[in-house]
Amino acid sequence: MAKSQWSFKTATELSVALAARQVSAVELAEDAIARIERHDGKINAICARDFERALQAARAADASLARGERKPLLGIPLTVKESFNIAGLPTTWGFVPQKHFRPAEDALAVTRVKDVGGVILGKTNVPVGLGDWQSYNDIYGTTNNPYDLRRTPGGSSGGSSAALAAGYGPLSLGSDIGGSLRVPAFHCGVYAHKPTVGLVAPRGHTPPPFPPLVLDRDMAVIGPMARSAADLALALDVIAGLDPLETGIGYKLALPPPRHDTLRDFRVLVVDGHPLLPPNDEVRAGIARLASNLESIGANVARQSPLLPDFAEASRLYMRMLMAFLASFWPAEQYDASRAVAAQLKSDDTSFAAERLRGVATSHRAWVLDEGARARLRAQWRELFRSFDAVICPIMPTQAYPHDHSPEQEKRRVNIDGKNYVYPDQLSWPGFATLPGLPATAIPTGFASDGLPVGVQILGPWLEDRTPIKLAELIEREFGGFVPPPMFDD
Repeated sequence: MAKSQWSFKTATELSVALAARQVSAVELAEDAIARIERHDGKINAICARDFERALQAARAADASLARGERKPLLGIPLTVKESFNIAGLPTTWGFVPQKHFRPAEDALAVTRVKDVGGVILGKTNVPVGLGDWQSYNDIYGTTNNPYDLRRTPGGSSGGSSAALAAGYGPLSLGSDIGGSLRVPAFHCGVYAHKPTVGLVAPRGHTPPPFPPLVLDRDMAVIGPMARSAADLALALDVIAGLDPLETGIGYKLALPPPRHDTLRDFRVLVVDGHPLLPPNDEVRAGIARLASNLESIGANVARQSPLLPDFAEASRLYMRMLMAFLASFWPAEQYDASRAVAAQLKSDDTSFAAERLRGVATSHRAWVLDEGARARLRAQWRELFRSFDAVICPIMPTQAYPHDHSPEQEKRRVNIDGKNYVYPDQLSWPGFATLPGLPATAIPTGFASDGLPVGVQILGPWLEDRTPIKLAELIEREFGGFVPPPMFDD
């Protein structure tokens, strides 16, 4: 089958083409569906297809376009992470007992996408409980990285990142608490944005079979994924806003504009090291190239600052607070067993593994004290962003690694330049933005020597989401961005 000229276009480009009647919404949907049918037997990104309703939505979009209507996503094909409720489709989170669960209504973010004309092709694969940087489960199987099928596409939004890289529409919706937007974007060479915590109402992004309640899930967010930075801004504007069930109105937050519109005006702090979990040489080289490129264009680039929070202590705090939240939902047997192990910890054991166990067993008093430490951390970041507009740092310490489905993650290892590290310790890199609730934009920066994508995350100030997205857009425009995987560039 001949390559379509539309398969790897951005949503912004497709919107222009649709308005100019150069292509129809039905043609775009059919092109994406054909790619899924042609390629997804190898990648396994789309776990629940919704092609019939997608074509119906595309026909409705064409009718709207013919009437001269214009909406942000009118006629644009896209995918949605399996963990979002879509009426009539399964929402399982990879839990086998929930494989027949069908929610009665769409998640709020899905409703907002549909309201502006988005054409949803289907849902993308996830790990069990969204709890891994690999995307596999016993209901849908394993999703593979389009750049190397033997490797992970990332997780937990791994199906979404693989779908984007393979050309299954220009946008997807995902979620993030431990890097689940940014990690798969990094491993598949695409873009993602973790919004400021609370910016996007998460109702309907709910583990089955629970009802879609208005619920504060602490550090968890939902956000957009794309093949271009400009598309992140487009999608974020669609889904951002508080829940009308909380406010009584369809309230939209008025985000400030980006701090700058040209690269040379940005003040950027570049971080490429961590005292406990260093990135490998390939990741560090990618950061060095980007820093050099920014300097060549006249940006103000610093590589150290006394304003930067203590990364080791921040990582330990994140491990505790994350696990205090996640373990609250564990089965009683698993929870009690972990608490028993935590009780045996030595007071001087400050390893990340020990901090995770302490988080599981934390008391309300201890959590309140940690919340105070997080407030101090947020104050440090506010002070830093008086002197800098953005912080650029790794998302993960290595490019995509081979599938490893061994059941106990604490016993898995990740190899960094010949030295093994505990697999969950990788949480520390995405945790820099997650713990203080800061916005962070994941961007590709090129490829490692093995042909796998590498990239960075751009952290921005609280509620200034448009600043890291704009910097990402300017970097993409000046130095390039997404490159299709060779084996699926057809």
